[in-house]
Amino acid sequence: MWLLTVQGCVLVGPDYIPPQDQTPANWSSPVFGDSKETPAASVDPQQLAQWWQHLNDPLLTELINAAANNNWDLQEAQQRVREARARRGIAAADRWPTLSASSSVSQSRVDPPDNPATHSKLYDASLDARWELGLFGDRRRALEAASADAEASQEEHTDLLISVLAEVALNYVDLRSLQSRLIITRKNLASQTETLDIARWRHLAGLTTQVDVEQARQNLEQTRAQIPALLTARQQAINRLSTLIGGYPGDLTDRLSAVEPIPIADLQIAVGVPADTLRQRPDIRAAERRLAAQTARVGVATAARYPDMSLIGSVGVETLSSRQLFDAKTLFTSAIADLGITLFDAGRIRRNIEVQTASQAQALARYESTVRLALEEVENAMVAYLQEQQRRSSLQSATDAAKLAAELILSQYQSGLVDFQRVLDAERSLLTLQDQLATSKGQITATLIRLYKALGGGWTPTRADEPEAGTNPGTTAEAS
Repeated sequence: MWLLTVQGCVLVGPDYIPPQDQTPANWSSPVFGDSKETPAASVDPQQLAQWWQHLNDPLLTELINAAANNNWDLQEAQQRVREARARRGIAAADRWPTLSASSSVSQSRVDPPDNPATHSKLYDASLDARWELGLFGDRRRALEAASADAEASQEEHTDLLISVLAEVALNYVDLRSLQSRLIITRKNLASQTETLDIARWRHLAGLTTQVDVEQARQNLEQTRAQIPALLTARQQAINRLSTLIGGYPGDLTDRLSAVEPIPIADLQIAVGVPADTLRQRPDIRAAERRLAAQTARVGVATAARYPDMSLIGSVGVETLSSRQLFDAKTLFTSAIADLGITLFDAGRIRRNIEVQTASQAQALARYESTVRLALEEVENAMVAYLQEQQRRSSLQSATDAAKLAAELILSQYQSGLVDFQRVLDAERSLLTLQDQLATSKGQITATLIRLYKALGGGWTPTRADEPEAGTNPGTTAEAS
């Protein structure tokens, strides 16, 4: 039993200490009405986990679930988790002895001159054991590294899950925004067709020249030319959604062709404080686990500088007769304690320690960079969300005014009070503002989705030993 305590009793190399993050106490700008002196409201984990539910769109929820169940990138990531856990099992097995059994039968013939030939058989069976003790903890450090790698792989799967769900929602919002823009463009096309008819009637009545007719036709065709680009973008969004849920491009064409409004959520969202983001973001947790794994690998490399011991033992039988296989007289045993140390390797071990230490420093820098990029992403998403709301409000006012102006100018043109150029300018301005307003409405929801993603939303904050493929995100521990 003393061997169990000897194995790995001395650990060389650095012990892992998680990095201490000195994050700001609050965000750099006011958060939805909060001041810098008043901390932002804490995030509700369940609300964050199922953020798409707040968009109140059952079809979007259905697509989200389908992507979580069937997306091929997620399935690949899940297999990487499985691989990492298997590698951890290998590292754990390396700490224990290996036991093997063998048996053989050999036959020989001796044919001496002037004597009858003689035949003999040799029966051999043995049980062999080998145990590499890892006196200075290389096996334990390797297990630490493999365990951290497995945890990092799980966090990377979660990070990909969050990205896929956000991409589904963003493409869905883009689709609905394009549908809205198509409706606006076609309505303007109908309106401009009426304007062309008015110009023709006035020309036939001798009140205007052919120039007004051709300008009206030009304006009409410019508007019509926008429709193919919008149809192309709409189909591309549908194709992307089809692929994201694990299908083929076009699978959702019939399902998504019906026009539906852009999903709208509440304008307020609790974002918590920067420290909350560090706990919620799986990419940060993955980077921290990769740092822990690399720290352990420094210990593995350092252990190579010290002696190591192997215990080798065999027990078996060797006899010329199969009847004596179970005779105690034919039993043999052997035991060897092999202690070895590298005396000269031209600096290979030292250089390997330098390599692993440099990799550890890279992992630390990568972690710190990930932290800062995550906070930047949240800050940018908050600013975009707040500013887009203000932009939409201004566009709404401008669109209302442009619509009224276009109606008045057309009425004045019919009465001969203004020239046709005023009509064209009013129609073009109205179409531009209506298109920008529809785009802005979609952008508000899109920036909200990006904010949820930046906060780490789209997973359930519980742990699971083995996430199962095809689990509904936000309702079980699969996404953790």
